[in-house]
Amino acid sequence: MLSDTLTTLLLRPAVVVPALCALVYVCVLLLKWRRRGPRLPNIPIMGARKGDWFPILQAQWRNTRDFKTVMEQAHAQYKDEAVLVPVASSPPLVMLPHHEVDFMMQQPDSVLGFNERAFELYQVDYTFVDPSVPRATLHEALLRTALTPRIGTLVPALADEVAWAFDKHWGTNTTEWRELCVFETMRHIVGGVANRAFVGLPFCRNPELVNSGMAFAVDIPLSGALMNLFWAPLRPLVAPLITLPNRIHTRAFRRLITGEIKRRLKDYDARQAMSPDEAKSLPVEPSDLLQWSIHQAKSNGNPFLWRAETLADRILIVNFAAIHTTSFTSTWAVFDLVASIPRGTVDILREEIKSVLAANGGAWTKKALAQLVKLESAMRESARLSSILAVGLGRVVVAEEGLTTPSGVHLDKGQHVAAPVYAVMLDDHVYEDAATFKPFRFCSAATEGGGQRQNYVPLTTTGPDFLAFGHGKHACPGRYFAAAELKLILAYALLHYEFEILPVKPEGPWYGLNRIPPLTATIRVRRRTNV
Repeated sequence: MLSDTLTTLLLRPAVVVPALCALVYVCVLLLKWRRRGPRLPNIPIMGARKGDWFPILQAQWRNTRDFKTVMEQAHAQYKDEAVLVPVASSPPLVMLPHHEVDFMMQQPDSVLGFNERAFELYQVDYTFVDPSVPRATLHEALLRTALTPRIGTLVPALADEVAWAFDKHWGTNTTEWRELCVFETMRHIVGGVANRAFVGLPFCRNPELVNSGMAFAVDIPLSGALMNLFWAPLRPLVAPLITLPNRIHTRAFRRLITGEIKRRLKDYDARQAMSPDEAKSLPVEPSDLLQWSIHQAKSNGNPFLWRAETLADRILIVNFAAIHTTSFTSTWAVFDLVASIPRGTVDILREEIKSVLAANGGAWTKKALAQLVKLESAMRESARLSSILAVGLGRVVVAEEGLTTPSGVHLDKGQHVAAPVYAVMLDDHVYEDAATFKPFRFCSAATEGGGQRQNYVPLTTTGPDFLAFGHGKHACPGRYFAAAELKLILAYALLHYEFEILPVKPEGPWYGLNRIPPLTATIRVRRRTNV
């Protein structure tokens, strides 16, 4: 009786039709997935061992647990060869040898796709509330054409925000030492300073807005890595749960900034309806990324781009790009300086900062920041020694016929490729005594016309031996802003605070393809007097 009742229930159209639809859906996904996967090249598999039944999966497990060792072994054993590097947070990756970086840079986007790599690594179709916003990639052009040329006009406001943020997060007590978590305070400082340029006052000092932006900056790489753990046909099923924080923080950010966006859009339309003489009587427009985004959207002519939600999401994307990496880089820089040998590094940098400020009327300008050559050398050296990237120049082969490298390795369409970063920047053949922090490695004194001048390599200069910001036409478009921001932050910290020197630099964990600074490590600081 029970079996007859159960059979009757299962054969009801309300059960059969959804079940068949689900079966067809899964079959379609399986067929799409089988067609999409590239054939892996026959090259050494890092992490695989003789006798493995499932070398890719087993190597993926081992590499994910200890990616640092994998990078060191690949560089030591296969320095001039391409290797396959399976890792859980990414599709199987072919790491080309260092000497083929120039070959990679010569390939057009129609052969090696830049955006395709980012879209799949971060699984943007699932991790963003509206995937069409990151896929538009308009922010890259805006950073190059609007943000970078205006860095000079932004410096006074950024310097003001740096001072406010340090007073809040590091304190003003000149008598007692204070123990603080470097990463936790740095990410709040970076978040506020970056948003001073992105959305301006008072929004950059709204803790809920800044916290939403910082949380989103963590959400994207974390949820992207988790999504990559799952078989492609299962991702639509697990995405709603994995990306729940993304949606929460996106909606919170939208709620906090949408009113200001709508006000600015209304003001923009009103100005456009006026004659040039009438518009002169109005207050000056804000000079920040949000305002430039509005101008870009309106000039594009696509109404979707000037929706308040679209503009809010674009600011969030830049928060993700700017806060995540700059927080890591500034945290490593503090530890490199506070634990540096020789011990006088902080004093030398402090004297340079005081001298430059005195020569520029006590105020930071773009010109003054350019004169901090020793500090910039120390920043570049920290980015080299403590690189947050294990591999860089990530691309995807998009040419239908694939791509054959100079060493004869053929890569099918869909294959992900990259170049070594961490191992190269710690190679003694590339950098003398590479494992040692030498803060003035990238600057030197030179005599010119009877006087002294400093030769130095800027932090923003890229090359095959320094891929912290990428290289070529897709090098980080915001690196000039990031360099100015980092200089202001480190200069303020060094000038206004005493540091208890650390005997040993703390090490951080490795997560997938990235080397993370110690997230809970602390230092002791005290506000200096008579600055």
